[in-house]
Amino acid sequence: MQPATVSRRLTCRLCDSKNVELVVKLEPIPLSENYSTDRAVAAGAPRFPVDVYMCADCGHVQHLDVIDSTNLWNSYTYFSGEAKGMPEHFQQVAGKIVETAKPPAGSLVIDIGSNDGSLLQPFKRDGYRVLGIDPATEVARRANEQGVPTIPALMTLDLAKKIREEHGPANVICAFNVFAHADDLGEMVDCVRTMLAPHGLFFFEAQYLLDIIDGVLIATIFHEHMSHHSVSPLVSFLDRHGLELVSAERAKIQHGSLIGVVQLKGGSRPVEKSVEDLLTLEAERRLTEVQTLRDFDAKVKSLRDRTTGLIAKWKAEGASIAGYGAARSGPTLISQLGLTGALEYIVDDHPQKVGKFETGDGVPVVPTAQLYERMPDYTVILAWVHSRKIIETNQDYLDKGGHFVVLCPETRVVGKNGDIKI
Repeated sequence: MQPATVSRRLTCRLCDSKNVELVVKLEPIPLSENYSTDRAVAAGAPRFPVDVYMCADCGHVQHLDVIDSTNLWNSYTYFSGEAKGMPEHFQQVAGKIVETAKPPAGSLVIDIGSNDGSLLQPFKRDGYRVLGIDPATEVARRANEQGVPTIPALMTLDLAKKIREEHGPANVICAFNVFAHADDLGEMVDCVRTMLAPHGLFFFEAQYLLDIIDGVLIATIFHEHMSHHSVSPLVSFLDRHGLELVSAERAKIQHGSLIGVVQLKGGSRPVEKSVEDLLTLEAERRLTEVQTLRDFDAKVKSLRDRTTGLIAKWKAEGASIAGYGAARSGPTLISQLGLTGALEYIVDDHPQKVGKFETGDGVPVVPTAQLYERMPDYTVILAWVHSRKIIETNQDYLDKGGHFVVLCPETRVVGKNGDIKI
């Protein structure tokens, strides 16, 4: 693979304004979901910026430093079907989509950024024609092997036209946890407009900016998350591209997400009250104002100072420190919260990660059974989304004297009797 390259946008991803301001200054991080069998190679992996900017005109929050797509996706090893809770979530989502869109029997359902096809599986079982598009070659291969037709490519307007010609219009188009992943969001929604049937619906899910701020979810900031969405900028953006947001609801998945439903502009569905409700909430919380993101930056720095202090204290005491979960968010948490050089190893059971080294620090990934064999004094949960489940299923580790460290929305240390005063 060629070395990754980074380019810099000069304008807002949604409204093309040049009036963008740096609001959260962060440490550069290595690409996530990349692991090496060579510790020196992993430790020497290049780092790229993940600074956060806000458009002072439309209020969209985004990254302006863009990694070339080939390097971002070719070695991607995240499989949504293996993530705890995601298959069940997708089963529920598919049911709600069918209930909302009422697609005719046998009609086409398309998933942009379909990963291993987990979202499309329930539609296929119900008799719908399904088609996935995903640029990550390994996960696309897995989807095809599991019977979900998947095109291993980036979503482009040329591809959208070809899909419409070969498969016909889609009554349902989905983009779950990928609507924040495209640099050219304008082209993505133009693709949606091209493939969507006249009365079809486009459903997207992305982490919600308000939840990121309230939960200090620093772990959600990494290279593929190029946008941090809120409703206000999206309404006008979609309108300019011939689309209309008709529903906007908050969901608990990923510690706070936004699920939007979109139709072709001038479609038959009325705009639901949920859209106006979130627009009102965002205005009350001043979510499109630069100062709001500067306040978030201050919270991140406070969290970093607290965590850095604890790590220094534990290291001075000779304590052993491990990580739990070779997660996508790992490089962000390690780099931003003072964990660089602190973790001796990371426990995980992912077959493509065990026995390899995490890029950035070169930390070895070992089976989760090692948690009990080595009994580290402190185990930092890098798979932050699953913190509660990890703690619940490893009570024996706590009973034997171990401690879990939770980083979001604040640093907490958990022992056998619950939270410990720090």
